[in-house]
Amino acid sequence: MPNAPRASLFTPVLIGGSLILLINFALRASFGVFQIPIAQEFGWPRAEFSLAIAIQNLAWGIGQPIFGALGERFGDRWSIIIGAFLYSAGLILSSQATDPATMQMLEVMVGFGIAGTGFGVILAVIGRASSDENRSLSLGIATAAGSAGQVFGAPLAEGLLAFYPWQTVFVIFGVTVLACLFFLPMLGDSKPASRHELEESMGTVLKRAFTDPSYLMIFAGFFSCGYQLAFITAHFPAMITEMCSAIAPGGTLASLGITTTSALGAVAISVIGMANIGGAIFAGWLGSRYSRKYLLAGIYTLRTIAAAAFILMPITPTSVIIFSLVMGALWLATVPLTSGLVAYIYGLRYMGTLYGFVFLSHQLGSFLGVWLGGRMYDAYGDYTLVWWVGVGVGAFSALIHLPVREAPARLATA
Repeated sequence: MPNAPRASLFTPVLIGGSLILLINFALRASFGVFQIPIAQEFGWPRAEFSLAIAIQNLAWGIGQPIFGALGERFGDRWSIIIGAFLYSAGLILSSQATDPATMQMLEVMVGFGIAGTGFGVILAVIGRASSDENRSLSLGIATAAGSAGQVFGAPLAEGLLAFYPWQTVFVIFGVTVLACLFFLPMLGDSKPASRHELEESMGTVLKRAFTDPSYLMIFAGFFSCGYQLAFITAHFPAMITEMCSAIAPGGTLASLGITTTSALGAVAISVIGMANIGGAIFAGWLGSRYSRKYLLAGIYTLRTIAAAAFILMPITPTSVIIFSLVMGALWLATVPLTSGLVAYIYGLRYMGTLYGFVFLSHQLGSFLGVWLGGRMYDAYGDYTLVWWVGVGVGAFSALIHLPVREAPARLATA
């Protein structure tokens, strides 16, 4: 009997979902570039805009299981449509904010918009539409697409700020996010759930997950990922601007047009995104061949070592680029592995909701990383202490993934 033909990897669902993630993360990754312009215009302490971004991350986390459940109940397209309009409206309205409280309130809308067009919904769509053999790699490719957006998001914001006030840039981004809607026709019907999965209610699956120590360990372990990524996205450009030694005239960076530490900060976020394109795809490929929990423990260990080494050494343009490359290779490599682990243990039917709750932990870490970064900067004048907190939580995540029971929940129970 001839072998069955190999399932196609690059399906319209994967391509369309990846393009939506690219737009989503291009805009989201640029917010750190606005730290200094907004603070300088209004005289806000660093903590005020940091809190706005932190609230955005928290709203994103709270919204993720909501939009995941909405997609599983009424269809993924409705989640994406609602999310895109919330994202757009939040950005456009934020451009009119003149006080911290208004900005912080409007970032709730932006956060929910990111949730509706982000990983929780899109990875569930792609996961259900992928074959078993391609699922882990497909999730890695989609994650890499988010990083591709990060490659040009921050430099684009930096370039636009050279010509327009930050308010105009927010409006431009608010209109741009609606481009997500053009890719909805590519998201065809998802792969149907198994008969057993359809027989179980969402409440039953959630109850089993939240009484499973493995799910709780995955939930807790994703916290540090959010802390590290959100802190770096929100504060690294400003940190480099203020703490990095000057760029040498006539050097390699200067010859590339990077003449200020402000420009280097935006480029660093881009370099992280560029490196993670390969890192996320490679992690997805590894996840289909090796234990995901051990791969996650290894990634968190390498992140911890890289962050500790960076802060212990003098911060120079060279060390910034090296750290950005290393951290970028590990940046979103956790996403295809974590989402794939959830799908493998608990099935595909409620993947969006289950991964959404795990992602809530990620966003609780994001809230703390962004908010604590601003508070500690205002208190101590630099980011050193909050950086070391990130090193500590990274080590915690490396350890807590080791006891996870990596087997389908039904089989593990039996």
